Amino acid sequence: MAQATARHILVDSEAKCEELKKAIEGGQDFAEVAKQHSSCPSGRNGGDLGSFGPGQMVPEFDKAVFNSELNTVIGPIKTQFGYHLLEVTSRS
Repeated sequence: MAQATARHILVDSEAKCEELKKAIEGGQDFAEVAKQHSSCPSGRNGGDLGSFGPGQMVPEFDKAVFNSELNTVIGPIKTQFGYHLLEVTSRS
């Protein structure tokens, strides 16, 4: 079964998500931005979600994780939890 590792940042607005994406693309460290801004408990760990397989995350997240480029900031992705920035760090 496929597996991926990823990290994410969860915020409550699309505008905030876009602002943080620009900051990361401008050179800020993804993990530091996650620690400062993510409302998910994973933010304390730089947004690290660990390893997971298809179907273990919400459908919008799954689609992005298993179909996007590695090590690229993806988003905003809207889920029932809010707006996410996502970076897939590995996939097998």
